[in-house]
Amino acid sequence: MKKTHIILLVGIAALIAGLLAYSSDFSTYDTVSSAKQKEGKYVHLIARLDKTRPVEYDPIKNPNYLAFYAIDSLGGQTKVVYHNSKPADLEKSERIVMKGKMQAGHFECNDIMLKCPSKYKDDKQQLEKTVTEQTAN
Repeated sequence: MKKTHIILLVGIAALIAGLLAYSSDFSTYDTVSSAKQKEGKYVHLIARLDKTRPVEYDPIKNPNYLAFYAIDSLGGQTKVVYHNSKPADLEKSERIVMKGKMQAGHFECNDIMLKCPSKYKDDKQQLEKTVTEQTAN
């Protein structure tokens, strides 16, 4: 075999190994009930903040502890514990994407990504007003 063939095969093997190593990030979103069935396994949850319950965060006492309750789209509910600072605009977010594990009846979160309301949503009255003004000019 030529040296270029060997290098090419080693490169392909390294690429496949790299893809397999990162394949855990390609998982789908779980519900609270399916995450409870997979206790101890790394999952992605998508939910919204339960605004009827208080958010536990005291930056003076412990700036790296945040606890809140989240509700998924099917109505499943769980307590979420995040050992990091509170993300800005947590209360304003439409959805919360969380990565972590279910442990001892709560979701131990490693990473949070907020899906905030879009500032580009159509406001029908404002749109009609803008169109009327532009056609009048």
